[in-house]
Amino acid sequence: MVFRSPLDFLSASRILLPHFADGPPVLARSRSPEDPAPSACPPLALPGLCFSAAQIASVCETLEETGDIERLARFLWSLPVTADGRDSISEHESVQRARAVVAYHTGSFRELYHILETHRFTRASHGKLQAMWLEAHYREAEKLRGRPLGPVDKYRVRKKFPLPRTIWDGEQKTHCFKERTRGLLREWYLQDPYPNPGKKRELAHATGLTPTQVGNWFKNRRQRDRAGSSQKQVAAPPDVSRRCAFTERRRVQSR
Repeated sequence: MVFRSPLDFLSASRILLPHFADGPPVLARSRSPEDPAPSACPPLALPGLCFSAAQIASVCETLEETGDIERLARFLWSLPVTADGRDSISEHESVQRARAVVAYHTGSFRELYHILETHRFTRASHGKLQAMWLEAHYREAEKLRGRPLGPVDKYRVRKKFPLPRTIWDGEQKTHCFKERTRGLLREWYLQDPYPNPGKKRELAHATGLTPTQVGNWFKNRRQRDRAGSSQKQVAAPPDVSRRCAFTERRRVQSR
């Protein structure tokens, strides 16, 4: 049987796999050595059908894009797993990313961390996985402290739980932005501290940020510069004439 799209394959899977329709929405099952070995037809065998790892990955990507976490969890649960848990399915990045998404949305943060720390992902997946890593740690910290986290709290969480190399390109980040991004923002700021909406969109495209993030960075930088100017004025030495007048009053009073 030939399927023209991942959704055609997914529909067939729901019909031919009763446990896919009725199984619990949990993460992919783990098998013990006592469990029967999977079918010789890799990786998923249905009556008269045989699907490749690429087809399985395509379904995972489709369900992830639609945001149907429950169906994605049921589909992952239906996949066979070898005794050691390593096969062409489990090693595929799309499947591992899908398992990470399900773990995040079901609150299984220990499972999420294990997936992200033990599987190396390509750069295209880094942004989404980094956001899940940080947000999961934020939620755990909020639950532990019993209150929402402020910017300083989140900064401390990021310092305590740095991104694993498996989902990080190695470029250093400071103040939530990569150093290359901050350098580009500084260059534009020196040229124009008040960029118009068009320039903000252009800079957002160049840095990978949103126009709102760009606007907030410029606003904060202007505030820091104004605060620095005010401190310099306060720290400036008083006028010489005022010092002389004060000294003269003290001299008269001492007589």
